Amino acid sequence: MSSIPDLDSKASFRWMWRQLTSMRTALILLLLLGVAAIPGSLIPQRTQNPMKVQAYFTDNPTLAQWFDRLKLFDVYSSPWFSAIYLLLFISLIGCVLPRTIEHLKAIGAKPPLTPKYLAKMEFYSSVKTDTKTALDVAETWFSKNHFRIRRDSDSISAEKGYLRETGNLLFHLSLILILVGVGVGSLFGLKGEAIASVGDRFINTPTSYDNLGFGKFQSASSLVPFSLTVTDFKASYDIKTNAPTDYKLSVAISNPIGTKSVDKVIKVNAPLTFGNTKVYLQANGYSPIVTVRDSSGNITFQGAVVFLPQDGNLTSIGAIKVPDMKPQLGFVASFIPTFDRSPTRGAFSSYPEVLDPRLLISVWTGNLGLDNGRPQSVYRIDTSKMQRIGLKTLKLGEKYNFGEGSITFEGWKPWVNLQIVDDPGKMYSLFGAIFAILGLLISLFARQRRIWIKVGKSVEVAGLAKNSIPGLEEEIAALKRALEGSEI
Repeated sequence: MSSIPDLDSKASFRWMWRQLTSMRTALILLLLLGVAAIPGSLIPQRTQNPMKVQAYFTDNPTLAQWFDRLKLFDVYSSPWFSAIYLLLFISLIGCVLPRTIEHLKAIGAKPPLTPKYLAKMEFYSSVKTDTKTALDVAETWFSKNHFRIRRDSDSISAEKGYLRETGNLLFHLSLILILVGVGVGSLFGLKGEAIASVGDRFINTPTSYDNLGFGKFQSASSLVPFSLTVTDFKASYDIKTNAPTDYKLSVAISNPIGTKSVDKVIKVNAPLTFGNTKVYLQANGYSPIVTVRDSSGNITFQGAVVFLPQDGNLTSIGAIKVPDMKPQLGFVASFIPTFDRSPTRGAFSSYPEVLDPRLLISVWTGNLGLDNGRPQSVYRIDTSKMQRIGLKTLKLGEKYNFGEGSITFEGWKPWVNLQIVDDPGKMYSLFGAIFAILGLLISLFARQRRIWIKVGKSVEVAGLAKNSIPGLEEEIAALKRALEGSEI
């Protein structure tokens, strides 16, 4: 009994390559990539929100350590996610590229030979017509209906719908292009956000960002040198629906820094461009202006404080921290642009513009926790070690004395959230998505089928539709009518 010889290293590699580049493996890897991306949307990521990651370590120290070991706080740059991504990339190339080369070679090829026994094919029939002219009439009909033709002495083999395979390959090649775009963006791109109030100046340096993430091969030295000053912001709203109708941000830019400033306008769908870097207008809100004094009347804090909107009418919440007073003071506050009140909702804004503003404050005294070494949100206050000493609703210009000092509601400024993006891979992804949709449409609507006609003692006609696609029977009937002389 002969034994099966062991595979050598070359044969083993060939077997593994065939397994990796099979369509089945590509589909499994695509599914795994989707599953692997789920933790990135459920668990806070260091590149997007480092403060939430730090809070996770504080609230769940043991679980956070395990998450950190498994790179769940850095999913998209983790070794296991990168491995799935690269394997999918290689699998798609190895699967689609050889098929594409073979398809290109076959584009100009003639249809296959006419089968010997047409009676075994679909919609077989015998046509009563002149056997001498049948092939000429059939060839004319096939040419008129855009079939590829192979004519032999006693038969014609015609094929149509070969663009179906072209669309299928275009779709899969486009997926590779999308993966290239995502890869280029993650390696050479950057994305950051910064909030700026009217009158503020933004300089494109890392310290000016609220959050900033670089690609693997990018760093602070790759930032385009520019600065912009927010000179005005105007939001327009529909009076009936309160829905925004237009946002217009006016800025004065210097590019490079130090040159004469130029006035520009940024809108939601019209970003500011510096080379490959684009500055988008992403969101807006209000910054109440307050003045805080101690019991002696000395100013301990004065300025605008960014508040975060909570609804479409820009009811906003924020925190005012005064660590220089003894004891330290904190104000948990809400800004209401157009004041209204109901028994169920309490105070709320009935319109997003500032028509009748109020500042609702809760005064806390004690330890703000700014010296414990842990990062803290500028929009919230940890009141676990503090005592509340006052509540007040302030009108514009009103002052509130609370024993330890006073606070005055001086006014407000609008703020905007700027998103600064450099994504060199987005054009690859855009064209990949366009070509993928085009390829999918071609593969869905192109009907691949073959029709044969053979002349002997009689004229025989039959066909074959790939995947039993409908429409073949009607085309054969039309050919028969042409052969019988009712349609030329």
